[in-house]
Amino acid sequence: MENSQNALSIGLAVASSLICLTLVSVYTAFGPPSKKLGDPYEDHED
Repeated sequence: MENSQNALSIGLAVASSLICLTLVSVYTAFGPPSKKLGDPYEDHED
């Protein structure tokens, strides 16, 4: 019984970490911080 509780705890920790990382990535890509991001293709001159 104790092993299944440890596995559940680890699984929840991994799942919550992935969800948090995804939310931060979406916020950075589409939220207010995205105004500071530059487009390397637009900045490159031929």
